[in-house]
Amino acid sequence: MNIHFNEYESRVDLDICLAREIAASLEQAIAERGAASLAVSGGKTPIGMFQQLRQMRLDWDKVWITLVDDRWLPVDHPDSNERLVREHLLKYQVAAAHFVSLKSADATPEAGVAEVEARLRAIPQPFDVLMLGMGEDGHTASLFPCSFEVGAATAPDNPALLAAVNPVSAPYPRISLTLPAIAQARKLLLHLAGANKKTVFQAAMDSSGPRLPIAQVIAAAGACRIYWAE
Repeated sequence: MNIHFNEYESRVDLDICLAREIAASLEQAIAERGAASLAVSGGKTPIGMFQQLRQMRLDWDKVWITLVDDRWLPVDHPDSNERLVREHLLKYQVAAAHFVSLKSADATPEAGVAEVEARLRAIPQPFDVLMLGMGEDGHTASLFPCSFEVGAATAPDNPALLAAVNPVSAPYPRISLTLPAIAQARKLLLHLAGANKKTVFQAAMDSSGPRLPIAQVIAAAGACRIYWAE
């Protein structure tokens, strides 16, 4: 596997460098193919990077943006990843980008997954840039090791882009990109913050036992750039 580990003295330095990396990749995609696609993660970790990325000058009207996963909540709920992205990324010039929500009006992700997948397939595929995070249990996107659905969602031959997921160790039903959809991205980035996350990541990659979802995804992709700061 081609894994490049980038360490930074501060999270601000990381946010700036990661935002520049994403913007440069999107700009290259637009130059080569006329459009670009970006899938991002939610949570608190990427907020500073989003605030840097929204300052980058590019043809945002040629960029498609979506999430790698979301909680099955109203999009104005405080724990909605879509709400976080709208508040911190889809501002100013980035408001011109085409945002594709992972949420439908259905009561459950199982009921809504087909509609959302059809919507997602309108985005230029594979994703030009896909940014992951990671939990301290080794989950990435909403591919939780504790969930009943993780086996199908991480199966290398799963043709679906999305899976409904119901973790037992985290609140809310979820919708998530599958492992194949993530692994096919032209550029895979992993954003980590804190000593614990670095330890978990290294243990996951070094383990000789059953692989955690983060290790499965990176192994399937074959390459990943890690951005980490204390």
